[in-house]
Amino acid sequence: MAYYIARRLGLAVLVMLTISFMSFLMLKMSGDLAISLAGEGSGADYVEFLRKTYGWDKPLPVQYWNWLIKALQGDVGTSFYYGSPVLSLIAERLPATLSLGAMAIAMALAIAIPLGMAGGRAPGSIIDRIALFIALLGVSTPIFWLSFLLILVLGIQFAVLPISGGGSVRHLVMPAMALAFYSMPAIIRISRAGMIEVMRSEYIRTARAKGLRPWQIYLHHALRNTLVPVVAVASVQFGFLLGGSVVVENIFAIHGIGYLTWEAINQNDYPVVQAALLAVSAAYVVLTLLADIVNMMIDPRIKLE
Repeated sequence: MAYYIARRLGLAVLVMLTISFMSFLMLKMSGDLAISLAGEGSGADYVEFLRKTYGWDKPLPVQYWNWLIKALQGDVGTSFYYGSPVLSLIAERLPATLSLGAMAIAMALAIAIPLGMAGGRAPGSIIDRIALFIALLGVSTPIFWLSFLLILVLGIQFAVLPISGGGSVRHLVMPAMALAFYSMPAIIRISRAGMIEVMRSEYIRTARAKGLRPWQIYLHHALRNTLVPVVAVASVQFGFLLGGSVVVENIFAIHGIGYLTWEAINQNDYPVVQAALLAVSAAYVVLTLLADIVNMMIDPRIKLE
C-alpha cells in the first residue's frame, strides 16, 4: 500500500505542475496584465513600469519559473485589489467553501445513494421511475434558478432560513440544498447501475441459493460492491462543488473561494484567480487519491499495479 500511495502522490505532483502551468498560460493569454492593472487612460510609461515591477517583461518560461519557485516557498503573490498575501486570502475563505461543499455532498449522498440503489434493486418499479425522474430533473434544472426558488419559498414565503450570509450552519442549508440537487443525478445513476450489475452477478445468486435473507444479501454483499464506483463519483462531485460554487456563493453572499474568485475576476486580480484555480485543482487531486485508497479498502480485488 505504501508503494501505491507513493506512486499516486508522484502522479499528483506531476498533475499539479501541469495544471499550474496551464492556468498560468491561460491567464497570460487573457490579455496584457499590465494594461489591465494600470487601467484606462494610463500612459505607456506607467504600463512599462508595471511590466518591469512584476517581471512581465521577461519571457514566459522565465516568468513561470520565478512564480513556481516562490509558490513552492509559500508565496503565491500579493493581491492587486486587497493588497494582502494571496495565501492568507485563500486560507481565510477556504473554510466557508469547505463547509458548504461538505454539507452539500452529505445531503446528496444521503438521498441519492439509497434512492439509486432502491431503484437498481427493482428496475422499472415506481421507486426506480422516481429515482430516474429526480436525476433528470437535477440535470435539467439550472442551479441559479433553483437557488432563487429556494430563497423565494424557504427564505421569503415561509421565512424558515436566512437568505444570505454565512454566519451559522443555518445560512448554509439553502445553498447546500441547491448544490446537492445539482450533484444528485450522477450519484443516483451510478449507484443504480452498480446495483443492477451487482444483483445480476454470480455471487448474489449463490447467496440466494444458500438461503440468505434479502437484507443480508443486500447489506453484506451487494451494498459493499456497489459503493466502489459511487465513492469515485462522489469524490469528483465534491471537487466540483468546491470549484463550481461561484454562482451559489454569489447568490447567497457566502464569502468563500467562489465569491473571492468572482471578485478577483471583476477586479482583474490575476494572482488571486490563479491561486484559486490551483486550490480547486489541488482539491480534485487529493479527493481522487483518497477515493482510490477508500475503494482499495472496500474492494480487496483492486490490484495495486
